[in-house]
Formats: sequence, structure tokens, C-alpha cells
Amino acid sequence: MFISEREIQILYADTDMMGVIYHANYLKYFELGRGGFIEDVGYSYIEMEKAGYYAPVYDVQATYKKPIRYGDKAFVRTWVELNDGIKTIYGYEIVNGNNEVCAEGSTTHIIVKKESFKPTAFKKAFPEWFQKYEEIKK
Repeated sequence: MFISEREIQILYADTDMMGVIYHANYLKYFELGRGGFIEDVGYSYIEMEKAGYYAPVYDVQATYKKPIRYGDKAFVRTWVELNDGIKTIYGYEIVNGNNEVCAEGSTTHIIVKKESFKPTAFKKAFPEWFQKYEEIKK
């Protein structure tokens, strides 16, 4: 299993009235992780779009375990949880500078054609990319 890691830049604007990271911002961190993961394994979401496809979020799950505050160090770890040829589920952990899990979650993605938004099989549209995920998934 391959796990990608990216440091998260925590901005003051990311916090809420309680002084902790606003819950919806974790979705941005998941996206940061997913983009970094794709890059780390040698592919490009931009190239996917140039080829005529998108990979929209179909489902998202998040569990918040420990607050992160402005000034804290934080990292997102990303991996492929499931890759069945139709949908891909990415898993995430947000950890602080002490390596404590502060949030965890997943996003489920499908592949759609750009012009019609009609779903298509990942393994058909991008067979090499699909195979790479098969080799490194959890």
C-alpha cells in the first residue's frame, strides 16, 4: 500500500469562532491530499481533463477526532482504499505535528465524460492508471 503525505498550510482564515479549523475546510485538505497522491504516483488530473474526463466526488465521509488550531503543524495522508474499475475511494488521515490523528475520512469518485457527464469505467478510460492503483491500493 502506498501512502502520500502533504503538509497543510493552516491559515488564520481557516479557523472558526472556537479558534479551531472550520469543519468544511477538511474537504480542501482531502483535495490537497488527493491531488498530491495522483501526482506522486505519476499521473495528472489536468491530463485527465485534457483527455475529456472529470472525476467528480460522488460521496464524502469525515470524522473529526481532535481539533487543529492556527499555528499547529498538520499533514494529510492519502491512499487508495478501493478501486473497483467503476469507482475509486480515497482514504485520508489529517494528523498534527505530534502524529495524532485529528480527522479521517474518504471521498468516492467516479469518472464521467466531460461533454455529457455520462459515467464511464475508470479501467476503460485510463487502463494504466487503473492498474497502478490496483498495485498500490490498501
